[in-house]
Amino acid sequence: MPRNFTLFTGQWADLPFEKVAELAAGWGYDGLEIAVSGDHLDAWRWDDDDYIADRLGILERHGLKVWAISNHLKGQAVCDDPIDFRHQAIVGERVWGDGDPEGVRTRAAEEMMHTARLAQRLGVKTVVGFTGSSIWQYVAMFPPVPAHVIDAGYRDFADRWNPILDVFDECGVRFAHEIHPSEIAYDYWSTVRALEAVGHREAFGINWDPSHMMWQDIDPVSLIWDFKDRIYHVDCKDTKLRITGRNTRLGSHLPWGDPRRGWDFVSTGRGDVPWEASFRALAAIGYDGPISVEWEDAGMDRLQGAPEALEFLKRFDFEPPSVSFDAAFKQ
Repeated sequence: MPRNFTLFTGQWADLPFEKVAELAAGWGYDGLEIAVSGDHLDAWRWDDDDYIADRLGILERHGLKVWAISNHLKGQAVCDDPIDFRHQAIVGERVWGDGDPEGVRTRAAEEMMHTARLAQRLGVKTVVGFTGSSIWQYVAMFPPVPAHVIDAGYRDFADRWNPILDVFDECGVRFAHEIHPSEIAYDYWSTVRALEAVGHREAFGINWDPSHMMWQDIDPVSLIWDFKDRIYHVDCKDTKLRITGRNTRLGSHLPWGDPRRGWDFVSTGRGDVPWEASFRALAAIGYDGPISVEWEDAGMDRLQGAPEALEFLKRFDFEPPSVSFDAAFKQ
């Protein structure tokens, strides 16, 4: 059965939602992974029947479906410490309020609960996003960080996210956390610990985005297999590595696209992600959800990158064999 390919709208939030739907349909996408950002989705209007009908109507006019929505930006603020000018730029006035850090975290958590309710109203089973982290600031582990501080960080995550996940359970929706630096789960073992922290509850799973794994030397194919029961969504973004001894993994505080960086996000198909092996692994675990293109490339126009990425990924949308290749040798 052919896969459904969607376009993640987060990098298109400067355009009206209808325009993004028009572009995606014209390129041949099956649907959208809609971001709670710009005018695309407003989680606080989850109980507005006319608003829900309007969003679904736009999709219908362009022959598109929605299987997942995302709210990375507000999820980031749920656990983050510190809360500062960076968050003010991404969470919006309603969540930012007076900027009091705990107030921002509380309102961000409330919006994530509304996002689950919004997903339910849209007929969507998966919300993609970030969690934030109170302990990412200690990633270098110097000055020395006592173990109890890290333990407290995972307890803080569980204390803040379990009530959110309760609402997800009530709505019949799952949260797909994107393994990503600056989050509570940013690599292999931190993902193991995050799952342990919330008691492996089914509401909490993984958004598989290999771009963040590549520069950390995480094997994205092995991660699919090891977390096969937790791969709730797939975002396709690519990474080009150029670790030279001068160009390093931590980026040297250089902007995206600077040739002195050790790696950069690039349009899907132009980097080092082992896409065919990854798609074969996704097929092996029985993943049948959408394949979402997340366009990020500081050196390429998105109007070229988005349709090119779709064409590239469809190369791996092949049917499994109906007969085993060695069937002819069997008696």
